[in-house]
Amino acid sequence: MKIEKFVTGIISTNCYIVTNEETKETVIVDPANLSKAMIGYIEEEELVIKAILLTHAHFDHIMGIDKVIDRYGEMSVYVEESDLELLHTPSMNESTVYTNGYSYPGGDVIHDGDVLHLIGEDFRVIHTPGHTQGGVCYYVEKEGVLFSGDTLFCCSVGRSDFATSSTSALIRSIKEKLFLLPDETKVFPGHMGATTIGNEKVNNPYV
Repeated sequence: MKIEKFVTGIISTNCYIVTNEETKETVIVDPANLSKAMIGYIEEEELVIKAILLTHAHFDHIMGIDKVIDRYGEMSVYVEESDLELLHTPSMNESTVYTNGYSYPGGDVIHDGDVLHLIGEDFRVIHTPGHTQGGVCYYVEKEGVLFSGDTLFCCSVGRSDFATSSTSALIRSIKEKLFLLPDETKVFPGHMGATTIGNEKVNNPYV
């Protein structure tokens, strides 16, 4: 499994293009945008986009959905049920603060414990409410990889002052769910650099 990070969008979101190198099948995690660099990479590598995985539905993680679908065809857009309202409502997903507003009317609903069998990998859904009520992380156990969205950052955590946020829920999600994963698990967050679960247990001052 190959993971390529593109920092894109209005507030520098990490968008991950995750690929099975044998089949070229690919998923995109949190398409903040579809940048020229992303298009160049996808098309030079002849990747086949199979799905979009949302860690949550704030504007800076969703505004590239339509661009991806328009260019590469219809595909599933996975989102936890509690974040559907954010996905559908510009005033709730914060897009009206920075733009004229953005929403996506669809969404393939996922829940805690679901396993998405995509690109030859199993992406396990871990519901991590706190940053948003429907925030999730995607855990690929075979690869020892976690896509943590805005739940857990390197030595930090996501904000919890938005609609549907909860500080106490965020800390519980990290301590009671993410910190149960192996210490060597590589964490790919929605902003800033990568880390590991073990590093966050020792060095994250917020938990």
